[in-house]
Amino acid sequence: MASRQAIERRLESVADFADPSIELEQYLTPPELAANLLQVAALRGDLTGETVVDLGTGTGTLAVGAALFSPERVVGIDVDPGALALARENERRVAGEPVEGGREPTPIDWLRGDVRRHPLRAPRRTTVLANPPFGAQRGARHADRPFLEAASELAAVSLSIHNEGSREFVERFAGERGGTVTEAFRAAFPVDNRFPFHDEERRELAVEVFRIEW
Repeated sequence: MASRQAIERRLESVADFADPSIELEQYLTPPELAANLLQVAALRGDLTGETVVDLGTGTGTLAVGAALFSPERVVGIDVDPGALALARENERRVAGEPVEGGREPTPIDWLRGDVRRHPLRAPRRTTVLANPPFGAQRGARHADRPFLEAASELAAVSLSIHNEGSREFVERFAGERGGTVTEAFRAAFPVDNRFPFHDEERRELAVEVFRIEW
């Protein structure tokens, strides 16, 4: 299996949005955080022989990273055609060859779709990955909820990134749908100045990653 460091180094080549959408809260998933999430998934067997679905794939970071672990199938879904074009380019740039210690990357299927009306009928052994919007925009509180709803419908297991302080909400949501949070860890999410309301050149958001068995 490829090491976390090898995955992180490869993901450092993922290109960011040239013109990110405020409404969609388009941020680049940090390579270190993505590699840590993927390592947790790999060590738990969530990527081996599975269909892996990256909901709201954006730049494609999580989908591309998952492809480096050579699962059965990888799917990236996003509502923004521009994001999908960028994700395809990132796949060509990052997953064109195996990482050290890894096997041939899995080709990725890129699909346009709204997470609320996703086009998938996933097989039983499906792992969902997601870095959903944090709900920072006015009126967008719990913007991550539709992603959890889709995960509960599609996945045997999901791993997703949320604002720090979301654990009670995530555990309650999962429990109401027969799911269980089996792992959680805190992480830093560096954010560069990209939108007019950002008043710092760079800051770090505190986030939490949850692994849920559905």
